[in-house]
Amino acid sequence: MAEQSNKVALVIGAGDATGGAIAKRFAREGYIACVTRRSVDKLQPLLDEIHAAGGQAHGFASDARKEDQVVELIETIERDIGPIEVYVFNIGANVPCSVLEETPRKYFKIWEMACFAAFLTAQAVAKRMVTRQRGTVLFTGATAALRGAAHFAAFAGAKHALRALAQSMARELGPQNIHVAHVVVDGAIDTDFIRTTFPAIYAKKDQDGILNPEHIADNYWHLHAQPRDAWTFELDLRPWQERW
Repeated sequence: MAEQSNKVALVIGAGDATGGAIAKRFAREGYIACVTRRSVDKLQPLLDEIHAAGGQAHGFASDARKEDQVVELIETIERDIGPIEVYVFNIGANVPCSVLEETPRKYFKIWEMACFAAFLTAQAVAKRMVTRQRGTVLFTGATAALRGAAHFAAFAGAKHALRALAQSMARELGPQNIHVAHVVVDGAIDTDFIRTTFPAIYAKKDQDGILNPEHIADNYWHLHAQPRDAWTFELDLRPWQERW
């Protein structure tokens, strides 16, 4: 465990796999992990695990699509816990549907979750980072950010927009010493959902055929730790067997 500090790593969408692994990785490096989900009860196992390992962590129930909740979240963390040095947006919205059957309500909700929420939270954090002239902003993307597949029109549209947001922020904020990066995660991740829903895919785990959340998290830490004379904007992560 690294020496503790009051530096905060904020993970928006700290689920049981990638988001949780990222929070644990930064906590191991001495950062205070601040993690969010819409239900704070679901965060307790993650918080307990970080505390048991000697780290510091705080959980927040927050809907990243609601501006008032986002403002309150960022103000609370900055006032009561510490400066947000690392921001990670990790909300998923991968809901397949034929474009012929997609409803306007669901299409809009997917965009809200995967893009609008990123704008609200990243903007609020970036305003703080700019005053300090430092920080790291990391967005979890997907292959859908690069191409739209059949039955994924809503998800691809949202992820394309997320990537564009990341590019614009990187170009504007990079000269202000804020590292913005977009991570394309391409492939199934080792989760209970994949294990129970897609057992044939999960069977590839023993062959390193699905992504290990801890290894994904290592790459997020690497992006944050990069020297600024060699920053990466976009990083793609996929198992060696994955077709792309």
